[in-house]
Amino acid sequence: MARRVIENPNKCSLVHAMNIIGGKWKPIILYILSNGSLRFGKLLIFLPMISKKVLTDQLKELAEDGLIIRERFAEAPPRVEYSLSPKGEALLPVLKSLSDWTFHTFDEVEFEPCKIDIALG
Repeated sequence: MARRVIENPNKCSLVHAMNIIGGKWKPIILYILSNGSLRFGKLLIFLPMISKKVLTDQLKELAEDGLIIRERFAEAPPRVEYSLSPKGEALLPVLKSLSDWTFHTFDEVEFEPCKIDIALG
């Protein structure tokens, strides 16, 4: 399935950002990878409601956009690990702010605090 993008004739930075991280799974994948590199199978454990195909597609797009690093190890059997790139790490404060906004704005929902561990400063 081809990536769905919002047309951006005026080169708006917000539209561009949403084309990169928009959708249901990408912010969650980035959040999970904020705790360190993981293999595909481990990501599936953390995301039991995602199909293998969708996870594969999302990881491929995140790697193409430079937000994650796909590292293949020359072993038998082959091993692939995914981790955040510097661009992906730079996005964590934005995801943390979005989580905090949701936590403080929607009082009718009981949330756990966001566990993205970032050091600001």
